[in-house]
Amino acid sequence: MQNLWNEADLQQSVAEQCRLPEVQTELAELVYASRLLGSESSLVMHGGGNTSVKCELVDMVGNRAEVLLIKASGVDLSRVTGRDYTPLRLIPLRKLVELFTHNDSISEEALRRFSTKEFKHLLLLNMFSLTDHMAENRLTPSIETLLHAFLPHRFILHTHSFALLTVSNQPDGERLCRETLGENFGSVPYIKPGLGLARSAASVYEANPEINGLVLQKHGLVTFGSTAREAYTRMIEAVSMLEHRIARAGRKTFPSISLPQAIAPLEIIAPVIRGACVEEKSPGMREYHQFILDFRTSSDILQYVNSVDLVRMSQRGAMTPDFIIRTKNKPLLVPAPDADNIAGFKAAVHEAVQRYCEEYTDYFTVQQQASDMQVTMLDPLPRVVLVPGFGLFGLGKTAESAAVNADIATCTASAILDAESLGTFETISDREAFEIEYWDMEQAKMTKVHHDVFAGKVVLVTGAASGIGLATAKAFRQRGAELVILDLTRESLDRAAEELGGSVLALTCDVTSRREVRAAFDAACRRFGGVDIVVSNVGAAIQGRIGEVADDLLRKSFEINFFSHQSIAQEAVKIMKLQGTGGVLLFNVSKQAVNPGPDFGPYGLPKAATMFLVRQYALDHGRDGIRANGINADRIRSGLLTAEMIKARSAARGLSEREYMAGNLLQLEVTAEDVAEAFVHLALEIRTTGSITTVDGGNIAAALR
Repeated sequence: MQNLWNEADLQQSVAEQCRLPEVQTELAELVYASRLLGSESSLVMHGGGNTSVKCELVDMVGNRAEVLLIKASGVDLSRVTGRDYTPLRLIPLRKLVELFTHNDSISEEALRRFSTKEFKHLLLLNMFSLTDHMAENRLTPSIETLLHAFLPHRFILHTHSFALLTVSNQPDGERLCRETLGENFGSVPYIKPGLGLARSAASVYEANPEINGLVLQKHGLVTFGSTAREAYTRMIEAVSMLEHRIARAGRKTFPSISLPQAIAPLEIIAPVIRGACVEEKSPGMREYHQFILDFRTSSDILQYVNSVDLVRMSQRGAMTPDFIIRTKNKPLLVPAPDADNIAGFKAAVHEAVQRYCEEYTDYFTVQQQASDMQVTMLDPLPRVVLVPGFGLFGLGKTAESAAVNADIATCTASAILDAESLGTFETISDREAFEIEYWDMEQAKMTKVHHDVFAGKVVLVTGAASGIGLATAKAFRQRGAELVILDLTRESLDRAAEELGGSVLALTCDVTSRREVRAAFDAACRRFGGVDIVVSNVGAAIQGRIGEVADDLLRKSFEINFFSHQSIAQEAVKIMKLQGTGGVLLFNVSKQAVNPGPDFGPYGLPKAATMFLVRQYALDHGRDGIRANGINADRIRSGLLTAEMIKARSAARGLSEREYMAGNLLQLEVTAEDVAEAFVHLALEIRTTGSITTVDGGNIAAALR
């Protein structure tokens, strides 16, 4: 592993961090070292690892104290700043060293009870506020705080190095680590993070104060030093030694299972898996808690998932306990997807998910009784799915969390292959895994994340770069949905994606081309795993006197204002049926469907057909749990009703533009945002289908009933 320390970069980083009033030079140096560690995914991943510095500081009212500054729980080291460190008074914490490390009368069970019930309260009591900002924005201290407090060193770094885990996750891992790292590192047997681990680490250090760090067996690597650079250099040197040990062993050949002649494509596999990995919100309601999928494949992943030993290797457990709260301890295995038997693959995946949930429930029941932990079972669904012949998926409530789980699974696949080449992969027991998975200090990392009503849902919006489409995309985004947005030009889509933020999939698409529409839905499946809600919004206000309009103009209007909606809906239904979890089709119809205007026949006729298309989809696909509803809007400023058109039509009626736009019973202009909220409302109405909602401020002539 390369040592990335650079003095010029350090000085620039320190200057940047020290602009914050609560950041001292020592902390700024720690931030630099931490970011270097965070830049290496093989050292820490997505909030893993922790770092600290001990120094003397002055609080808001002038009191001076020895303080431990430790990275807050869940903060990603790659993006850490000085404000992501929680300050704690060090002297009270050090008194615990004497109490707990030199008192043999305290049992392991007492330590376990202390860790789970009083640990967080202890830390919060010793928080130290340097500024008003820290007082108001207190972060949760790392669960490893006591380990850092019990060791005397100024700078302490802790990673979950995959090289270390590969060597230590062996039946003889302690011997292998000692042979590789020599006497410069102490060895701490696996203990759940908290007071017990801190006490054991302190005892190992006191037995040999000359060591440069600690191996936390089947957990991670700790290095320390009098400067941030010294601690960092020791980490890189140790990891490099471990990597060289792994490289010497070489990668053995892993025999492969027999695979089907043709593997199904990603756009088929993903919706099948996504549809199987769901939990019904309420029995019989056909509304589900769903996940976003993130797909990965590589030569290492394929070697892993195709191995005849995949069941044995993958079901041993997570590489490090830190991953369990995200990925669960074990992944789901499904059969290889035979392109010639999709129905058989779908049935097998559903059976595999059911079996996984039953086994997880049994695991919870047995371990909850054995541990006597008073906890409620989490959902039993997998967060990683391994697919022979294909690759793996990470599952999460958001695209970001799905990507995190896919990252972890990808690195785990390579690390397990290395571990099996070195010896035999072995990790912690089910009991130890359960105590981590259901420890409230670990759970706090996940439960503090709020998921909105459309979390886990994928929403596709056409004509989404402006007007009603963009407003609708924003409305769903604000409520937690992942977005696929379609429009004609790359430039307009890029602007819209920037406004929307997050992991938006923005695709150019001519909705009158079935080929481009199909390609867009395939891309949505490849990116997110499927589609749940479709807003078919595109339209063009083509005008002409019906008795004089040319056939080609009328046909053009039908292509954009009717057949595009049919193409979008048909492609959506294919995916929704593969998922088997229902879905929502939403159409922008128009008041022209029921209240035609003069010289607007080329626009109104296909819109009237689209209104009946809504009802036909409701009729034919209600049995599939697919709801179809539409919006009849009027006089919305957009690409259809342009500023020029507003000016012309208001002048023709002898009205001001304001009067024309508010020409309804409520005398209020209706906005794109009003239409967007109506689409959101219809998406949430689980017992409504075949409905046309009017959003026009009141127009009796356009009323359906």
